[in-house]
Amino acid sequence: MSTLTRQTLSHLDWLEAEAIHIMREVAGQCANPVLLFSGGKDSICMLRIAEKAFRPGKFPFPLMHIDTGHNYKEVVEFRDKRAAELGERLIVRSVEDSMKRGTVVLKHDNESRNKHQSVTLLEAIEEFGFDACIGGARRDEEKARAKERIMSFRDEFGQWDPKNQRPELWNLYNARSHKGENIRAFPISNWTEMDVWQYIEREKLELPSIYFAHQRPVVIRQGAIVPVNVPLMSGELTNLPRAGEEIVDLQVRFRTVGDISCTAPVESDADTVEKIVIETATTTITERGATRLDDQTSEASMEQRKKEGYF
Repeated sequence: MSTLTRQTLSHLDWLEAEAIHIMREVAGQCANPVLLFSGGKDSICMLRIAEKAFRPGKFPFPLMHIDTGHNYKEVVEFRDKRAAELGERLIVRSVEDSMKRGTVVLKHDNESRNKHQSVTLLEAIEEFGFDACIGGARRDEEKARAKERIMSFRDEFGQWDPKNQRPELWNLYNARSHKGENIRAFPISNWTEMDVWQYIEREKLELPSIYFAHQRPVVIRQGAIVPVNVPLMSGELTNLPRAGEEIVDLQVRFRTVGDISCTAPVESDADTVEKIVIETATTTITERGATRLDDQTSEASMEQRKKEGYF
């Protein structure tokens, strides 16, 4: 007589299985998808999900990063290193190229390029004919992202209408679209910041060094910690201090990583993933609320950017 063994799955096992299922649905339903990979912690988790979904074969899609030209050097170097290790094709399209074409025009030299990624992304989608972009956005990050479906429909202009989304009952996902339309797929929508860090800990995933506590010159600007004199890939310094600002060296780490001009670190002594998990469990400030200066311009800033084609 055989003995049945009952296996109990952890919450991370459930989240991972759901993400693998969603990623395979995109690959099965879409003709030409792409996986957005910035080198940040969420997209690093997405790479591991893709490995578990499709290895030992190659990914059924390339990787793509929309580079503002003002991304942290440590993250860009990690992005290239990780893509090379996986042996996967990495497409990089730059906001600076859109500026040269005249499709992106900054109001002034110091304007954040973050929101202008929408233009470059839509240009890349048209250039390669992508019908789906797989991203690492999570619903717990921000109110507009909480409204979004796992398979988020974008019209022929790349725009998102929160009132025109498809129902997703019983984990049935509809990724079909007409030519010119696009799907943004978010396999880790149901994950939280804590889930991401616990998954990184469990899978022993490598990260860019700026996620861990380190000394950095900063100024305190409108209550936020703002990095200054940050080196770009070119060696040029950006985020220069303003007149009258006092530069101090603080021990900080980044909870989320984006354009240098709008991503603030937090004070921290967490220099290991284990310490970050503990710190995340006790924080009372949301991830983007504490660190994304572009989301603080208005309560609807993210929703407006998404309607214009943002990730």
